[in-house]
Amino acid sequence: MEIPTIANSSNIIYQWTYDTLVGWGVPVEQADIVNLFVLLGLLFLTLGLVYYVLRKFLINALGVIAKQSKTKFDDHLVRNRVMAQLARLVPLLISIQFIPIVFSAFPDWVSPVRKFFDMILVIIWVMLFRAVFRSIRDYLRTKKGFEDKPLDSYLQVINIFMFFVAGIIIFSMLTGQSPWAFLGALGAASAILLLVFKDTIMGFVASIQVSTNDMVRVGDWIEMPKYNADGDVIEINLNTVKVRNWDKTITTVPTHYLVTDSFKNWRGMQESGGRQIKRSVSIKISTIRYLEKEEIEHLKKIQLLKPFIEERQQEIEKYNTESGADPTMPVNGRKMTNVGLYRQYITQYTAQHPLIHKGYTMLVRQLQPKETGLPIELYMYTSDVRWGVYENAMADIFDHLLASVKFFGLEVFEAPAADDVRSLGLSSPRVGNDTSVPVRQSAG
Repeated sequence: MEIPTIANSSNIIYQWTYDTLVGWGVPVEQADIVNLFVLLGLLFLTLGLVYYVLRKFLINALGVIAKQSKTKFDDHLVRNRVMAQLARLVPLLISIQFIPIVFSAFPDWVSPVRKFFDMILVIIWVMLFRAVFRSIRDYLRTKKGFEDKPLDSYLQVINIFMFFVAGIIIFSMLTGQSPWAFLGALGAASAILLLVFKDTIMGFVASIQVSTNDMVRVGDWIEMPKYNADGDVIEINLNTVKVRNWDKTITTVPTHYLVTDSFKNWRGMQESGGRQIKRSVSIKISTIRYLEKEEIEHLKKIQLLKPFIEERQQEIEKYNTESGADPTMPVNGRKMTNVGLYRQYITQYTAQHPLIHKGYTMLVRQLQPKETGLPIELYMYTSDVRWGVYENAMADIFDHLLASVKFFGLEVFEAPAADDVRSLGLSSPRVGNDTSVPVRQSAG
Protein backbone atom coordinates (compact mmCIF):
# COMPACT_ATOMS: atom_id res chain seq x y z
CA MET A 1 0.00 0.00 0.00
CA GLU A 2 1.42 3.39 -1.01
CA ILE A 3 1.81 5.88 1.81
CA PRO A 4 0.36 9.24 0.76
CA THR A 5 2.79 12.19 0.94
CA ILE A 6 2.23 15.93 0.81
CA ALA A 7 3.31 15.94 -2.81
CA ASN A 8 0.85 13.19 -3.66
CA SER A 9 -1.97 14.63 -1.60
CA SER A 10 -1.55 18.19 -2.89
CA ASN A 11 -3.70 17.56 -5.93
CA ILE A 12 -6.34 15.83 -3.81
CA ILE A 13 -6.67 18.75 -1.38
CA TYR A 14 -6.57 21.33 -4.13
CA GLN A 15 -9.10 19.43 -6.24
CA TRP A 16 -11.46 19.05 -3.30
CA THR A 17 -11.49 22.78 -2.52
CA TYR A 18 -11.73 23.57 -6.24
CA ASP A 19 -14.77 21.31 -6.70
CA THR A 20 -16.37 22.74 -3.58
CA LEU A 21 -16.01 26.32 -4.85
CA VAL A 22 -17.41 25.40 -8.29
CA GLY A 23 -20.31 23.62 -6.57
CA TRP A 24 -20.99 26.85 -4.67
CA GLY A 25 -21.38 28.71 -7.93
CA VAL A 26 -17.91 30.19 -8.47
CA PRO A 27 -17.23 30.52 -12.24
CA VAL A 28 -14.76 28.01 -13.59
CA GLU A 29 -12.60 30.78 -15.13
CA GLN A 30 -12.10 32.37 -11.70
CA ALA A 31 -12.12 29.23 -9.56
CA ASP A 32 -8.32 28.78 -9.58
CA ILE A 33 -7.66 32.31 -8.33
CA VAL A 34 -10.39 32.16 -5.70
CA ASN A 35 -9.15 28.72 -4.64
CA LEU A 36 -5.64 30.14 -4.26
CA PHE A 37 -6.83 32.88 -1.89
CA VAL A 38 -9.00 30.43 0.03
CA LEU A 39 -6.11 28.04 0.55
CA LEU A 40 -3.82 30.93 1.54
CA GLY A 41 -6.39 32.10 4.05
CA LEU A 42 -6.81 28.62 5.49
CA LEU A 43 -3.04 28.19 5.63
CA PHE A 44 -2.43 31.49 7.45
CA LEU A 45 -5.31 30.83 9.82
CA THR A 46 -3.95 27.37 10.62
CA LEU A 47 -0.39 28.66 11.04
CA GLY A 48 -1.59 31.49 13.27
CA LEU A 49 -3.45 29.01 15.46
CA VAL A 50 -0.43 26.69 15.58
CA TYR A 51 1.86 29.62 16.47
CA TYR A 52 -0.48 30.82 19.23
CA VAL A 53 -0.85 27.35 20.77
CA LEU A 54 2.88 26.60 20.53
CA ARG A 55 3.87 29.97 21.91
CA LYS A 56 1.54 29.68 24.88
CA PHE A 57 2.49 26.07 25.53
CA LEU A 58 6.25 26.51 25.18
CA ILE A 59 6.42 29.76 27.16
CA ASN A 60 4.17 28.45 29.94
CA ALA A 61 5.98 25.12 30.05
CA LEU A 62 9.39 26.75 30.19
CA GLY A 63 8.11 29.21 32.81
CA VAL A 64 7.02 26.32 35.05
CA ILE A 65 10.34 24.54 34.51
CA ALA A 66 12.27 27.73 35.25
CA LYS A 67 10.43 28.20 38.56
CA GLN A 68 11.05 24.63 39.68
CA SER A 69 14.65 24.25 38.53
CA LYS A 70 17.66 25.35 40.58
CA THR A 71 19.66 26.60 37.59
CA LYS A 72 19.25 30.17 36.38
CA PHE A 73 19.96 29.44 32.72
CA ASP A 74 16.32 28.72 31.89
CA ASP A 75 15.35 32.06 33.46
CA HIS A 76 17.57 33.79 30.91
CA LEU A 77 15.99 31.71 28.11
CA VAL A 78 12.57 33.01 29.16
CA ARG A 79 13.76 36.61 29.42
CA ASN A 80 15.40 36.52 25.98
CA ARG A 81 12.26 35.04 24.38
CA VAL A 82 13.90 31.89 23.03
CA MET A 83 10.61 29.99 23.08
CA ALA A 84 8.86 32.77 21.17
CA GLN A 85 11.48 32.48 18.40
CA LEU A 86 11.10 28.69 18.38
CA ALA A 87 7.33 29.06 18.12
CA ARG A 88 7.81 31.14 14.96
CA LEU A 89 10.05 28.47 13.47
CA VAL A 90 7.57 25.58 13.57
CA PRO A 91 4.73 27.24 11.58
CA LEU A 92 7.25 28.42 9.00
CA LEU A 93 8.51 24.87 8.47
CA ILE A 94 4.92 23.68 8.06
CA SER A 95 4.09 26.44 5.56
CA ILE A 96 7.08 25.52 3.38
CA GLN A 97 5.75 21.98 3.09
CA PHE A 98 2.27 23.20 2.06
CA ILE A 99 3.41 25.67 -0.61
CA PRO A 100 3.02 23.07 -3.45
CA ILE A 101 -0.58 22.43 -2.34
CA VAL A 102 -1.58 26.10 -2.24
CA PHE A 103 0.03 26.89 -5.62
CA SER A 104 -0.96 23.69 -7.44
CA ALA A 105 -2.72 25.68 -10.17
CA PHE A 106 0.26 28.05 -10.52
CA PRO A 107 3.37 25.82 -10.62
CA ASP A 108 5.59 28.69 -11.84
CA TRP A 109 5.00 30.45 -8.53
CA VAL A 110 6.10 27.55 -6.34
CA SER A 111 9.84 28.11 -6.72
CA PRO A 112 9.87 31.92 -6.06
CA VAL A 113 7.52 31.58 -3.09
CA ARG A 114 9.59 28.71 -1.72
CA LYS A 115 12.76 30.82 -1.99
CA PHE A 116 11.04 33.68 -0.18
CA PHE A 117 9.98 31.43 2.70
CA ASP A 118 13.43 29.82 2.79
CA MET A 119 15.00 33.26 3.23
CA ILE A 120 12.59 34.04 6.06
CA LEU A 121 13.51 30.68 7.58
CA VAL A 122 17.20 31.61 7.53
CA ILE A 123 16.43 34.89 9.31
CA ILE A 124 14.31 33.10 11.94
CA TRP A 125 17.15 30.65 12.58
CA VAL A 126 19.53 33.57 13.09
CA MET A 127 17.13 35.26 15.51
CA LEU A 128 16.74 31.99 17.43
CA PHE A 129 20.51 31.52 17.75
CA ARG A 130 20.93 35.18 18.77
CA ALA A 131 18.43 34.70 21.59
CA VAL A 132 20.23 31.53 22.73
CA PHE A 133 23.64 33.21 22.70
CA ARG A 134 22.25 36.23 24.58
CA SER A 135 20.97 33.82 27.22
CA ILE A 136 24.40 32.18 27.44
CA ARG A 137 26.00 35.62 27.84
CA ASP A 138 23.61 36.65 30.61
CA TYR A 139 24.13 33.33 32.38
CA LEU A 140 27.92 33.60 32.22
CA ARG A 141 27.72 37.10 33.69
CA THR A 142 26.43 35.55 36.90
CA LYS A 143 29.55 33.42 37.18
CA LYS A 144 32.49 34.88 39.09
CA GLY A 145 35.03 33.70 36.52
CA PHE A 146 33.29 35.63 33.72
CA GLU A 147 32.01 38.78 35.45
CA ASP A 148 35.01 40.84 34.28
CA LYS A 149 35.25 39.38 30.77
CA PRO A 150 34.13 41.38 27.65
CA LEU A 151 31.22 39.04 26.90
CA ASP A 152 29.48 41.70 24.79
CA SER A 153 32.45 41.75 22.41
CA TYR A 154 32.32 37.98 22.03
CA LEU A 155 28.59 38.12 21.37
CA GLN A 156 28.99 40.83 18.75
CA VAL A 157 31.64 38.77 16.95
CA ILE A 158 29.29 35.76 16.93
CA ASN A 159 26.44 37.92 15.64
CA ILE A 160 28.58 39.31 12.84
CA PHE A 161 29.63 35.78 11.85
CA MET A 162 26.01 34.53 11.88
CA PHE A 163 24.77 37.45 9.77
CA PHE A 164 27.67 36.94 7.36
CA VAL A 165 26.80 33.25 6.91
CA ALA A 166 23.10 34.09 6.60
CA GLY A 167 23.90 36.70 3.93
CA ILE A 168 25.90 34.16 1.92
CA ILE A 169 23.05 31.62 2.12
CA ILE A 170 20.42 34.20 1.05
CA PHE A 171 22.67 35.35 -1.79
CA SER A 172 22.99 31.74 -2.96
CA MET A 173 19.19 31.31 -2.84
CA LEU A 174 18.50 34.48 -4.84
CA THR A 175 21.11 33.91 -7.52
CA GLY A 176 21.10 30.13 -7.64
CA GLN A 177 24.89 30.21 -7.49
CA SER A 178 27.27 28.46 -5.15
CA PRO A 179 28.23 30.33 -1.96
CA TRP A 180 31.83 30.15 -3.18
CA ALA A 181 30.91 32.46 -6.06
CA PHE A 182 29.82 35.07 -3.53
CA LEU A 183 33.06 34.64 -1.61
CA GLY A 184 35.00 35.11 -4.83
CA ALA A 185 33.15 38.36 -5.58
CA LEU A 186 33.74 39.40 -1.98
CA GLY A 187 37.47 38.96 -2.45
CA ALA A 188 37.42 41.31 -5.43
CA ALA A 189 35.63 43.95 -3.35
CA SER A 190 37.75 43.40 -0.25
CA ALA A 191 39.39 46.84 -0.49
CA ILE A 192 36.00 48.56 -0.39
CA LEU A 193 34.80 46.35 2.45
CA LEU A 194 37.93 47.05 4.47
CA LEU A 195 37.32 50.77 4.08
CA VAL A 196 33.62 50.52 4.99
CA PHE A 197 34.18 48.22 7.98
CA LYS A 198 37.48 49.74 9.09
CA ASP A 199 36.28 50.72 12.58
CA THR A 200 34.56 47.38 13.10
CA ILE A 201 37.66 45.43 12.08
CA MET A 202 39.92 47.58 14.27
CA GLY A 203 37.51 47.19 17.17
CA PHE A 204 37.36 43.43 16.64
CA VAL A 205 41.15 43.08 16.64
CA ALA A 206 41.49 45.44 19.63
CA SER A 207 38.85 43.58 21.65
CA ILE A 208 40.75 40.33 21.11
CA GLN A 209 44.01 41.97 22.22
CA VAL A 210 42.36 43.58 25.24
CA SER A 211 40.83 40.26 26.28
CA THR A 212 43.89 38.11 25.54
CA ASN A 213 46.34 40.43 27.32
CA ASP A 214 43.87 41.11 30.15
CA MET A 215 44.39 44.85 29.74
CA VAL A 216 40.93 45.95 30.87
CA ARG A 217 38.04 44.20 32.59
CA VAL A 218 34.54 45.32 33.40
CA GLY A 219 34.74 46.97 36.82
CA ASP A 220 38.31 48.25 36.42
CA TRP A 221 39.09 51.83 37.33
CA ILE A 222 40.90 53.35 34.35
CA GLU A 223 42.16 56.84 33.65
CA MET A 224 42.52 58.34 30.14
CA PRO A 225 43.01 62.12 30.48
CA LYS A 226 43.10 62.53 26.69
CA TYR A 227 39.43 61.52 26.51
CA ASN A 228 38.36 62.85 29.94
CA ALA A 229 37.75 59.32 31.16
CA ASP A 230 38.35 58.67 34.86
CA GLY A 231 36.18 56.03 36.48
CA ASP A 232 34.93 52.46 36.36
CA VAL A 233 34.53 50.46 33.14
CA ILE A 234 30.88 49.43 32.91
CA GLU A 235 30.81 47.89 29.43
CA ILE A 236 33.25 46.55 26.85
CA ASN A 237 31.91 45.75 23.39
CA LEU A 238 33.25 45.42 19.87
CA ASN A 239 33.49 49.12 19.07
CA THR A 240 33.42 51.05 22.34
CA VAL A 241 34.35 50.95 26.01
CA LYS A 242 32.00 52.80 28.38
CA VAL A 243 33.49 54.43 31.48
CA ARG A 244 31.33 55.78 34.29
CA ASN A 245 33.30 58.77 35.59
CA TRP A 246 33.34 59.77 39.25
CA ASP A 247 31.01 62.68 38.47
CA LYS A 248 28.51 60.05 37.20
CA THR A 249 28.92 61.07 33.56
CA ILE A 250 29.69 58.36 30.99
CA THR A 251 32.61 58.59 28.57
CA THR A 252 32.64 56.37 25.48
CA VAL A 253 36.10 55.48 24.18
CA PRO A 254 36.68 53.48 20.95
CA THR A 255 38.01 50.04 21.85
CA HIS A 256 41.05 50.26 19.59
CA TYR A 257 42.25 53.36 21.47
CA LEU A 258 42.98 51.09 24.45
CA VAL A 259 45.64 49.47 22.25
CA THR A 260 46.98 52.51 20.39
CA ASP A 261 46.90 55.07 23.26
CA SER A 262 48.18 54.92 26.83
CA PHE A 263 45.91 54.72 29.85
CA LYS A 264 46.23 53.98 33.55
CA ASN A 265 44.52 50.93 35.04
CA TRP A 266 44.16 51.06 38.83
CA ARG A 267 43.33 47.35 39.10
CA GLY A 268 46.84 46.56 40.36
CA MET A 269 46.40 48.96 43.27
CA GLN A 270 42.98 47.53 44.11
CA GLU A 271 44.25 43.95 44.05
CA SER A 272 47.44 44.74 46.01
CA GLY A 273 45.61 45.84 49.14
CA GLY A 274 47.65 49.03 49.50
CA ARG A 275 47.11 52.58 48.22
CA GLN A 276 50.02 54.99 47.96
CA ILE A 277 50.45 58.13 50.03
CA LYS A 278 52.94 60.55 48.52
CA ARG A 279 52.50 63.95 50.11
CA SER A 280 54.84 66.49 51.70
CA VAL A 281 54.97 68.96 54.57
CA SER A 282 56.99 72.05 53.55
CA ILE A 283 59.10 73.30 56.46
CA LYS A 284 60.18 76.94 56.62
CA ILE A 285 63.96 76.71 56.28
CA SER A 286 64.71 79.67 58.57
CA THR A 287 63.20 77.75 61.51
CA ILE A 288 65.59 74.80 61.18
CA ARG A 289 68.31 74.82 63.90
CA TYR A 290 70.33 72.81 66.42
CA LEU A 291 68.60 71.84 69.66
CA GLU A 292 69.83 72.83 73.12
CA LYS A 293 70.04 70.29 75.94
CA GLU A 294 66.99 71.76 77.67
CA GLU A 295 64.96 71.44 74.47
CA ILE A 296 66.10 67.85 74.01
CA GLU A 297 65.04 66.99 77.56
CA HIS A 298 61.68 68.60 76.92
CA LEU A 299 61.18 66.58 73.72
CA LYS A 300 61.84 63.37 75.69
CA LYS A 301 58.33 63.81 77.04
CA ILE A 302 57.08 62.69 73.61
CA GLN A 303 56.67 58.96 74.22
CA LEU A 304 57.32 57.92 70.62
CA LEU A 305 60.64 59.81 70.59
CA LYS A 306 62.07 59.08 74.04
CA PRO A 307 63.82 55.75 73.16
CA PHE A 308 65.26 57.22 69.98
CA ILE A 309 66.52 60.40 71.68
CA GLU A 310 68.23 58.46 74.47
CA GLU A 311 69.94 56.12 72.03
CA ARG A 312 70.89 59.02 69.78
CA GLN A 313 72.36 61.00 72.70
CA GLN A 314 74.67 58.15 73.63
CA GLU A 315 75.78 57.74 70.03
CA ILE A 316 76.47 61.48 69.60
CA GLU A 317 78.33 61.83 72.93
CA LYS A 318 80.53 58.85 72.10
CA TYR A 319 81.35 60.24 68.67
CA ASN A 320 82.10 63.75 69.91
CA THR A 321 84.33 62.41 72.70
CA GLU A 322 86.28 60.15 70.37
CA SER A 323 86.66 62.86 67.72
CA GLY A 324 87.63 65.55 70.26
CA ALA A 325 85.00 67.98 68.97
CA ASP A 326 85.16 71.53 70.45
CA PRO A 327 81.73 72.09 72.10
CA THR A 328 82.13 75.88 72.09
CA MET A 329 81.29 75.93 68.36
CA PRO A 330 77.91 74.29 67.60
CA VAL A 331 78.94 73.13 64.14
CA ASN A 332 81.74 71.01 65.57
CA GLY A 333 80.87 67.36 66.04
CA ARG A 334 77.36 66.02 65.80
CA LYS A 335 74.16 67.53 67.23
CA MET A 336 70.46 66.94 67.04
CA THR A 337 68.30 69.24 64.91
CA ASN A 338 64.66 70.01 65.31
CA VAL A 339 63.87 68.97 61.76
CA GLY A 340 65.72 65.66 62.24
CA LEU A 341 63.71 64.81 65.34
CA TYR A 342 60.52 65.91 63.60
CA ARG A 343 61.29 63.58 60.68
CA GLN A 344 61.94 60.74 63.13
CA TYR A 345 58.69 61.52 64.92
CA ILE A 346 56.79 61.25 61.62
CA THR A 347 58.44 57.87 61.03
CA GLN A 348 57.46 56.56 64.47
CA TYR A 349 53.94 57.99 64.30
CA THR A 350 53.11 56.53 60.91
CA ALA A 351 54.69 53.16 61.81
CA GLN A 352 52.18 52.69 64.62
CA HIS A 353 49.18 54.06 62.68
CA PRO A 354 46.56 51.27 62.23
CA LEU A 355 45.76 52.20 58.61
CA ILE A 356 49.35 52.21 57.30
CA HIS A 357 50.33 49.02 55.48
CA LYS A 358 53.32 47.47 57.27
CA GLY A 359 54.23 45.16 54.39
CA TYR A 360 55.01 47.90 51.85
CA THR A 361 57.61 50.66 51.65
CA MET A 362 57.44 53.14 54.55
CA LEU A 363 59.68 56.12 53.95
CA VAL A 364 59.91 59.64 55.38
CA ARG A 365 62.44 61.60 53.36
CA GLN A 366 63.68 65.10 52.60
CA LEU A 367 63.30 66.39 49.06
CA GLN A 368 65.25 69.10 47.29
CA PRO A 369 64.82 72.43 49.11
CA LYS A 370 62.72 74.88 47.11
CA GLU A 371 61.59 78.47 47.29
CA THR A 372 58.58 77.11 49.19
CA GLY A 373 60.69 75.51 51.93
CA LEU A 374 62.11 72.08 52.72
CA PRO A 375 59.66 69.32 51.70
CA ILE A 376 59.45 66.34 54.06
CA GLU A 377 57.67 63.70 52.06
CA LEU A 378 55.69 60.74 53.33
CA TYR A 379 56.03 57.78 50.95
CA MET A 380 53.92 54.87 52.20
CA TYR A 381 50.68 52.95 51.64
CA THR A 382 47.37 52.65 53.41
CA SER A 383 46.09 49.16 54.22
CA ASP A 384 42.61 49.97 52.85
CA VAL A 385 42.23 50.88 49.17
CA ARG A 386 38.71 52.28 49.47
CA TRP A 387 38.65 55.90 48.42
CA GLY A 388 36.86 57.29 51.47
CA VAL A 389 38.96 55.32 53.96
CA TYR A 390 42.16 56.29 52.13
CA GLU A 391 41.33 60.01 52.16
CA ASN A 392 40.30 59.92 55.82
CA ALA A 393 43.49 58.11 56.83
CA MET A 394 45.70 60.57 54.94
CA ALA A 395 43.83 63.58 56.34
CA ASP A 396 44.08 62.17 59.87
CA ILE A 397 47.86 61.76 59.57
CA PHE A 398 48.50 65.22 58.17
CA ASP A 399 46.11 66.88 60.63
CA HIS A 400 48.29 65.52 63.41
CA LEU A 401 51.62 66.33 61.75
CA LEU A 402 50.65 69.93 60.94
CA ALA A 403 49.42 70.49 64.49
CA SER A 404 52.54 68.95 66.09
CA VAL A 405 55.16 70.81 64.03
CA LYS A 406 55.22 73.80 66.42
CA PHE A 407 56.38 71.58 69.32
CA PHE A 408 59.67 71.13 67.48
CA GLY A 409 60.22 74.86 67.01
CA LEU A 410 59.41 74.58 63.31
CA GLU A 411 57.00 76.40 61.05
CA VAL A 412 55.19 75.24 57.93
CA PHE A 413 55.88 77.41 54.92
CA GLU A 414 52.93 79.33 53.50
CA ALA A 415 52.54 82.30 51.22
CA PRO A 416 52.01 85.67 52.94
CA ALA A 417 48.40 86.38 53.89
CA ALA A 418 46.67 89.71 54.52
CA ASP A 419 47.55 89.60 58.23
CA ASP A 420 51.23 89.08 57.36
CA VAL A 421 51.21 92.18 55.15
CA ARG A 422 49.59 94.27 57.90
CA SER A 423 52.23 93.15 60.38
CA LEU A 424 54.96 94.78 58.24
CA GLY A 425 54.11 98.17 59.74
CA LEU A 426 51.43 99.50 57.41
CA SER A 427 48.68 101.49 59.13
CA SER A 428 45.91 103.91 58.23
CA PRO A 429 46.01 106.90 60.63
CA ARG A 430 43.55 109.70 60.15
CA VAL A 431 44.68 112.80 58.29
CA GLY A 432 42.36 115.64 59.30
CA ASN A 433 38.82 114.49 58.69
CA ASP A 434 39.82 112.12 55.85
CA THR A 435 40.01 108.53 57.01
CA SER A 436 40.40 106.97 53.59
CA VAL A 437 44.07 107.78 52.78
CA PRO A 438 46.57 105.27 54.18
CA VAL A 439 49.89 106.78 55.28
CA ARG A 440 53.13 104.79 55.82
CA GLN A 441 54.55 105.41 59.27
CA SER A 442 57.91 107.11 59.39
CA ALA A 443 60.85 104.97 60.38
CA GLY A 444 62.45 107.91 62.15
